[in-house]
Amino acid sequence: MPKKTHEDDVAFIKALAELLNENDLTELEVKRDYDDNDTLQVRVSRKTKIISQVAAPAPAATASAAPVSTPASSPAEPSVAEDPASHPGAVTSPMVGTVYMQAEPGAPSFVSVGDRVAEGDTLLIVEAMKTMNHIPAPRAGTIKRILVEDGAAVEYGAPLMIIE
Repeated sequence: MPKKTHEDDVAFIKALAELLNENDLTELEVKRDYDDNDTLQVRVSRKTKIISQVAAPAPAATASAAPVSTPASSPAEPSVAEDPASHPGAVTSPMVGTVYMQAEPGAPSFVSVGDRVAEGDTLLIVEAMKTMNHIPAPRAGTIKRILVEDGAAVEYGAPLMIIE
């Protein structure tokens, strides 16, 4: 096997960084085994804006702040306000991608706060690697909160909305 050079590793790492940016990823990790005593393990990551703390409707943001500041409220409310992903009605993102609230620009949103949805209804789209993935409602209920904005980047497991 020909001897690898430091320049080869640098070029490989630069290619990984380009791949990270081109596909709007937040982290990429690769391990290369050249032989028994020679490996290269690279982890490339970047900081992103935390989407889970963004609330679309302004009244919901005010309501979520109140339980945090008043410890006398019910025990379930503070944990929901602190982490929407822990809410029993949370719908989380099954992948990393970009959120679209409507089928195409100018079209009406799939859902709005207060809408009733049936199990399987499309809530929004998450675009990942140029593929539009319709995110279905996991259960029937009413949309209580929408936690992401149209066009926002989301991570795997990020809460998208609350259905009760």
